[in-house]
Amino acid sequence: MLLSFFPNSHICHMELENNTQISKFILLGFSEEPELKPLIFGSFLAMYLVTVLGNLLIIMVVSSDSRLHTPMYFFLSNLSFVDICFTSTTIPNMLWNIQTQSKVITYEGCITQMYFHILFAGLDDVLLAVMAYDRYVAICHPLQYMVIMSPQLYGLLVLLSWIMNIMYSLLHSLMVLRLSFCSDLEIHHFFCELSQVIQLSCSDTFLNNIVIYFSTVLFGGSPFAGIIYSYSKIVSSITGIASAQGKYKAFSTCASHLSVVSLFYGTILGVYLSSASQSSATASVMYTVVTPMLNPFIYSLRNRDIKRALRKFFRIATILEPIVSR
Repeated sequence: MLLSFFPNSHICHMELENNTQISKFILLGFSEEPELKPLIFGSFLAMYLVTVLGNLLIIMVVSSDSRLHTPMYFFLSNLSFVDICFTSTTIPNMLWNIQTQSKVITYEGCITQMYFHILFAGLDDVLLAVMAYDRYVAICHPLQYMVIMSPQLYGLLVLLSWIMNIMYSLLHSLMVLRLSFCSDLEIHHFFCELSQVIQLSCSDTFLNNIVIYFSTVLFGGSPFAGIIYSYSKIVSSITGIASAQGKYKAFSTCASHLSVVSLFYGTILGVYLSSASQSSATASVMYTVVTPMLNPFIYSLRNRDIKRALRKFFRIATILEPIVSR
Protein backbone atom coordinates (compact mmCIF):
# COMPACT_ATOMS: atom_id res chain seq x y z
CA MET A 1 0.00 0.00 0.00
CA LEU A 2 2.74 2.38 0.87
CA LEU A 3 3.57 2.86 -2.76
CA SER A 4 4.27 6.49 -3.25
CA PHE A 5 5.58 9.48 -1.47
CA PHE A 6 3.81 12.82 -1.35
CA PRO A 7 5.12 14.68 -4.41
CA ASN A 8 4.92 18.44 -4.68
CA SER A 9 2.08 19.55 -6.90
CA HIS A 10 3.21 21.55 -9.87
CA ILE A 11 1.94 23.02 -13.10
CA CYS A 12 4.23 22.98 -16.10
CA HIS A 13 4.54 26.22 -18.07
CA MET A 14 4.59 24.18 -21.22
CA GLU A 15 1.92 23.56 -23.78
CA LEU A 16 -0.57 21.12 -22.31
CA GLU A 17 -1.41 17.94 -24.11
CA ASN A 18 -4.69 16.27 -23.42
CA ASN A 19 -4.16 12.84 -21.86
CA THR A 20 -6.20 11.20 -24.62
CA GLN A 21 -3.48 12.33 -27.07
CA ILE A 22 -0.66 10.75 -25.07
CA SER A 23 0.37 7.53 -26.79
CA LYS A 24 3.44 6.44 -24.86
CA PHE A 25 5.81 6.94 -21.93
CA ILE A 26 9.55 6.31 -21.83
CA LEU A 27 10.84 4.08 -19.02
CA LEU A 28 14.47 5.04 -18.44
CA GLY A 29 15.18 2.02 -16.24
CA PHE A 30 18.53 1.59 -14.51
CA SER A 31 21.59 2.07 -16.68
CA GLU A 32 22.35 3.49 -20.10
CA GLU A 33 25.56 1.44 -20.36
CA PRO A 34 25.09 -1.20 -23.11
CA GLU A 35 27.59 -3.59 -21.51
CA LEU A 36 25.53 -3.69 -18.30
CA LYS A 37 22.24 -4.60 -19.98
CA PRO A 38 22.99 -8.35 -20.36
CA LEU A 39 23.87 -8.48 -16.66
CA ILE A 40 20.68 -6.62 -15.69
CA PHE A 41 18.60 -8.84 -17.99
CA GLY A 42 20.11 -12.06 -16.65
CA SER A 43 19.80 -10.99 -13.01
CA PHE A 44 16.16 -9.97 -13.27
CA LEU A 45 15.23 -13.02 -15.34
CA ALA A 46 16.81 -15.31 -12.73
CA MET A 47 15.07 -13.50 -9.85
CA TYR A 48 11.74 -13.59 -11.66
CA LEU A 49 11.96 -17.32 -12.38
CA VAL A 50 12.96 -18.07 -8.78
CA THR A 51 10.06 -15.93 -7.53
CA VAL A 52 7.47 -17.62 -9.74
CA LEU A 53 8.71 -21.18 -9.18
CA GLY A 54 9.26 -20.71 -5.43
CA ASN A 55 5.84 -19.23 -4.77
CA LEU A 56 4.16 -21.70 -7.11
CA LEU A 57 5.80 -24.53 -5.17
CA ILE A 58 4.42 -23.14 -1.90
CA ILE A 59 0.90 -23.05 -3.41
CA MET A 60 1.19 -26.62 -4.72
CA VAL A 61 2.57 -27.96 -1.42
CA VAL A 62 -0.15 -26.29 0.67
CA SER A 63 -2.84 -27.55 -1.71
CA SER A 64 -1.52 -31.13 -1.77
CA ASP A 65 -1.07 -31.63 1.99
CA SER A 66 -4.31 -31.88 3.97
CA ARG A 67 -2.47 -31.10 7.22
CA LEU A 68 -1.72 -27.64 5.81
CA HIS A 69 -5.38 -26.85 5.15
CA THR A 70 -5.48 -24.35 8.01
CA PRO A 71 -6.07 -20.57 8.07
CA MET A 72 -2.34 -19.81 8.41
CA TYR A 73 -1.37 -21.73 5.27
CA PHE A 74 -4.48 -20.61 3.40
CA PHE A 75 -3.26 -17.03 3.88
CA LEU A 76 0.29 -18.08 2.95
CA SER A 77 -0.83 -19.61 -0.36
CA ASN A 78 -2.80 -16.45 -1.13
CA LEU A 79 0.28 -14.37 -0.33
CA SER A 80 2.35 -16.54 -2.69
CA PHE A 81 -0.20 -16.09 -5.48
CA VAL A 82 -0.22 -12.32 -4.96
CA ASP A 83 3.60 -12.24 -4.99
CA ILE A 84 3.65 -14.02 -8.37
CA CYS A 85 1.18 -11.50 -9.76
CA PHE A 86 3.04 -8.59 -8.13
CA THR A 87 6.36 -9.31 -9.86
CA SER A 88 4.59 -10.21 -13.11
CA THR A 89 3.19 -6.68 -13.44
CA THR A 90 6.65 -5.14 -13.86
CA ILE A 91 9.48 -7.58 -14.59
CA PRO A 92 8.29 -9.22 -17.87
CA ASN A 93 7.73 -5.80 -19.43
CA MET A 94 11.17 -4.62 -18.27
CA LEU A 95 12.83 -7.77 -19.65
CA TRP A 96 11.03 -7.30 -22.97
CA ASN A 97 12.19 -3.68 -23.19
CA ILE A 98 15.80 -4.67 -22.50
CA GLN A 99 15.68 -7.50 -25.06
CA THR A 100 14.11 -5.33 -27.78
CA GLN A 101 16.23 -2.30 -26.78
CA SER A 102 13.06 -0.28 -26.41
CA LYS A 103 12.08 1.92 -23.48
CA VAL A 104 8.56 2.60 -24.65
CA ILE A 105 5.38 1.68 -22.81
CA THR A 106 2.02 2.74 -24.19
CA TYR A 107 -0.23 5.11 -22.27
CA GLU A 108 -2.81 2.35 -21.80
CA GLY A 109 -0.10 -0.11 -20.80
CA CYS A 110 1.32 2.32 -18.26
CA ILE A 111 -2.07 2.94 -16.62
CA THR A 112 -2.78 -0.80 -16.56
CA GLN A 113 0.62 -1.60 -15.07
CA MET A 114 0.18 1.09 -12.44
CA TYR A 115 -3.28 -0.25 -11.53
CA PHE A 116 -2.12 -3.83 -11.00
CA HIS A 117 1.07 -2.74 -9.21
CA ILE A 118 -0.99 -0.78 -6.66
CA LEU A 119 -3.50 -3.64 -6.39
CA PHE A 120 -1.00 -6.42 -5.63
CA ALA A 121 1.24 -4.29 -3.42
CA GLY A 122 -1.84 -3.38 -1.40
CA LEU A 123 -2.88 -7.02 -1.18
CA ASP A 124 0.58 -7.91 0.12
CA ASP A 125 0.19 -5.29 2.82
CA VAL A 126 -3.30 -6.36 3.89
CA LEU A 127 -2.56 -10.10 3.78
CA LEU A 128 0.43 -9.60 6.08
CA ALA A 129 -1.91 -7.84 8.52
CA VAL A 130 -4.46 -10.66 8.25
CA MET A 131 -1.72 -13.21 8.91
CA ALA A 132 -0.64 -11.21 11.97
CA TYR A 133 -4.22 -11.39 13.27
CA ASP A 134 -4.21 -15.15 12.68
CA ARG A 135 -1.02 -15.51 14.76
CA TYR A 136 -2.54 -13.29 17.47
CA VAL A 137 -5.60 -15.55 17.76
CA ALA A 138 -3.45 -18.72 17.69
CA ILE A 139 -1.14 -17.57 20.49
CA CYS A 140 -3.41 -15.41 22.64
CA HIS A 141 -6.62 -17.47 22.29
CA PRO A 142 -5.41 -21.01 21.42
CA LEU A 143 -8.46 -22.82 22.82
CA GLN A 144 -10.85 -20.70 20.75
CA TYR A 145 -8.70 -20.62 17.62
CA MET A 146 -10.75 -23.03 15.50
CA VAL A 147 -13.97 -21.32 16.54
CA ILE A 148 -12.75 -17.79 15.83
CA MET A 149 -10.80 -18.59 12.64
CA SER A 150 -13.61 -20.44 10.92
CA PRO A 151 -13.50 -21.10 7.15
CA GLN A 152 -16.20 -18.47 6.72
CA LEU A 153 -14.10 -15.83 8.51
CA TYR A 154 -10.77 -16.41 6.80
CA GLY A 155 -12.46 -16.71 3.43
CA LEU A 156 -14.26 -13.43 4.10
CA LEU A 157 -11.02 -11.73 5.17
CA VAL A 158 -9.34 -12.62 1.87
CA LEU A 159 -12.42 -11.59 -0.13
CA LEU A 160 -12.60 -8.22 1.64
CA SER A 161 -8.86 -7.74 1.04
CA TRP A 162 -9.40 -8.14 -2.70
CA ILE A 163 -12.47 -5.90 -2.84
CA MET A 164 -10.83 -3.14 -0.79
CA ASN A 165 -7.66 -3.11 -2.87
CA ILE A 166 -9.49 -3.30 -6.20
CA MET A 167 -11.35 -0.13 -5.20
CA TYR A 168 -8.16 1.45 -3.86
CA SER A 169 -6.16 0.89 -7.05
CA LEU A 170 -9.13 1.89 -9.22
CA LEU A 171 -9.38 5.20 -7.35
CA HIS A 172 -5.74 6.09 -8.06
CA SER A 173 -5.97 5.00 -11.69
CA LEU A 174 -9.07 7.13 -12.30
CA MET A 175 -7.37 10.08 -10.62
CA VAL A 176 -4.45 9.75 -13.05
CA LEU A 177 -6.77 9.47 -16.07
CA ARG A 178 -8.08 12.95 -15.38
CA LEU A 179 -4.59 14.48 -15.73
CA SER A 180 -2.99 16.09 -18.75
CA PHE A 181 0.70 15.56 -19.44
CA CYS A 182 3.62 17.63 -20.65
CA SER A 183 5.69 16.77 -23.70
CA ASP A 184 8.41 15.34 -21.44
CA LEU A 185 7.16 11.81 -20.78
CA GLU A 186 10.33 10.21 -19.42
CA ILE A 187 9.77 8.13 -16.27
CA HIS A 188 12.95 7.71 -14.20
CA HIS A 189 11.99 4.19 -13.20
CA PHE A 190 11.69 0.67 -14.62
CA PHE A 191 7.90 0.65 -14.28
CA CYS A 192 5.01 3.11 -14.13
CA GLU A 193 5.00 4.01 -10.46
CA LEU A 194 2.16 6.26 -9.32
CA SER A 195 4.23 9.16 -7.97
CA GLN A 196 6.55 9.15 -11.00
CA VAL A 197 3.62 9.36 -13.42
CA ILE A 198 1.94 12.17 -11.47
CA GLN A 199 5.15 14.21 -11.50
CA LEU A 200 5.01 14.30 -15.32
CA SER A 201 1.58 15.92 -15.32
CA CYS A 202 1.04 19.50 -16.43
CA SER A 203 -2.28 19.59 -14.59
CA ASP A 204 -2.73 20.72 -11.03
CA THR A 205 -1.96 17.56 -9.05
CA PHE A 206 -3.05 18.92 -5.67
CA LEU A 207 -6.16 16.72 -5.54
CA ASN A 208 -4.12 13.64 -6.55
CA ASN A 209 -1.64 14.39 -3.77
CA ILE A 210 -4.41 14.75 -1.21
CA VAL A 211 -5.95 11.42 -2.27
CA ILE A 212 -2.53 9.72 -2.14
CA TYR A 213 -1.82 11.11 1.30
CA PHE A 214 -5.13 10.16 2.93
CA SER A 215 -5.48 6.79 1.19
CA THR A 216 -1.91 5.87 2.13
CA VAL A 217 -2.57 6.77 5.77
CA LEU A 218 -5.88 4.90 5.77
CA PHE A 219 -5.13 1.82 3.65
CA GLY A 220 -1.41 1.63 4.34
CA GLY A 221 -1.29 2.75 7.95
CA SER A 222 -4.24 0.66 9.14
CA PRO A 223 -2.73 -2.76 8.24
CA PHE A 224 0.62 -1.73 9.71
CA ALA A 225 -1.10 -0.55 12.91
CA GLY A 226 -2.93 -3.89 13.02
CA ILE A 227 0.37 -5.77 12.74
CA ILE A 228 1.93 -3.69 15.53
CA TYR A 229 -1.11 -4.22 17.78
CA SER A 230 -1.20 -7.98 17.10
CA TYR A 231 2.48 -8.42 17.89
CA SER A 232 2.26 -6.29 21.03
CA LYS A 233 -0.40 -8.70 22.30
CA ILE A 234 1.63 -11.70 21.12
CA VAL A 235 4.76 -10.51 22.94
CA SER A 236 2.72 -9.83 26.07
CA SER A 237 1.23 -13.32 25.91
CA ILE A 238 4.60 -15.01 25.27
CA THR A 239 6.24 -13.27 28.22
CA GLY A 240 3.52 -14.73 30.42
CA ILE A 241 4.49 -18.32 29.50
CA ALA A 242 6.47 -19.93 32.31
CA SER A 243 8.67 -22.43 30.47
CA ALA A 244 11.43 -21.44 28.07
CA GLN A 245 10.41 -24.25 25.73
CA GLY A 246 6.86 -22.93 25.66
CA LYS A 247 8.09 -19.43 24.83
CA TYR A 248 10.29 -20.74 22.03
CA LYS A 249 7.46 -22.82 20.55
CA ALA A 250 5.06 -19.87 20.64
CA PHE A 251 7.56 -17.49 19.07
CA SER A 252 8.61 -19.98 16.38
CA THR A 253 5.03 -20.07 15.04
CA CYS A 254 5.26 -16.41 14.04
CA ALA A 255 9.01 -16.03 13.34
CA SER A 256 8.62 -16.56 9.58
CA HIS A 257 5.79 -14.06 9.32
CA LEU A 258 7.71 -11.51 11.39
CA SER A 259 10.72 -11.92 9.08
CA VAL A 260 8.57 -11.29 5.99
CA VAL A 261 6.91 -8.26 7.61
CA SER A 262 10.31 -6.77 8.52
CA LEU A 263 11.60 -7.33 4.99
CA PHE A 264 8.49 -5.88 3.32
CA TYR A 265 8.22 -2.72 5.42
CA GLY A 266 11.99 -2.27 5.61
CA THR A 267 12.31 -2.17 1.82
CA ILE A 268 9.34 0.19 1.46
CA LEU A 269 10.96 2.50 3.99
CA GLY A 270 14.06 2.41 1.81
CA VAL A 271 11.99 3.64 -1.14
CA TYR A 272 10.67 6.56 0.90
CA LEU A 273 14.13 7.53 2.09
CA SER A 274 15.59 7.39 -1.44
CA SER A 275 15.36 10.93 -2.74
CA ALA A 276 17.25 10.39 -6.00
CA SER A 277 15.37 8.76 -8.87
CA GLN A 278 18.05 6.12 -9.45
CA SER A 279 18.21 5.31 -5.73
CA SER A 280 14.42 5.08 -5.59
CA ALA A 281 14.36 2.70 -8.56
CA THR A 282 17.04 0.52 -6.95
CA ALA A 283 15.21 0.51 -3.61
CA SER A 284 11.95 -0.38 -5.41
CA VAL A 285 13.62 -3.55 -6.68
CA MET A 286 13.76 -4.74 -3.08
CA TYR A 287 10.02 -4.75 -2.45
CA THR A 288 8.90 -5.51 -6.03
CA VAL A 289 11.36 -8.34 -6.76
CA VAL A 290 13.60 -9.37 -3.87
CA THR A 291 10.96 -9.59 -1.13
CA PRO A 292 8.54 -11.79 -3.16
CA MET A 293 11.52 -13.95 -4.16
CA LEU A 294 12.69 -14.47 -0.56
CA ASN A 295 9.26 -15.16 0.97
CA PRO A 296 9.12 -18.85 -0.07
CA PHE A 297 12.64 -19.42 1.28
CA ILE A 298 11.82 -17.75 4.59
CA TYR A 299 8.70 -19.87 5.09
CA SER A 300 10.24 -23.14 3.85
CA LEU A 301 13.49 -22.83 5.82
CA ARG A 302 11.96 -21.66 9.11
CA ASN A 303 8.76 -23.71 9.14
CA ARG A 304 8.73 -27.39 10.09
CA ASP A 305 5.29 -28.05 8.58
CA ILE A 306 6.32 -26.64 5.21
CA LYS A 307 9.63 -28.57 5.25
CA ARG A 308 7.79 -31.81 6.06
CA ALA A 309 5.22 -31.13 3.33
CA LEU A 310 8.00 -30.35 0.83
CA ARG A 311 9.73 -33.66 1.54
CA LYS A 312 6.42 -35.48 1.10
CA PHE A 313 5.66 -33.56 -2.09
CA PHE A 314 9.01 -34.35 -3.72
CA ARG A 315 8.80 -37.98 -2.56
CA ILE A 316 5.43 -38.37 -4.29
CA ALA A 317 6.75 -36.58 -7.40
CA THR A 318 9.72 -38.98 -7.52
CA ILE A 319 7.41 -42.01 -7.26
CA LEU A 320 5.04 -40.71 -9.96
CA GLU A 321 7.75 -39.68 -12.42
CA PRO A 322 8.44 -43.22 -13.81
CA ILE A 323 4.69 -43.89 -14.07
CA VAL A 324 4.02 -40.65 -15.98
CA SER A 325 6.97 -41.21 -18.35
CA ARG A 326 5.67 -44.60 -19.49
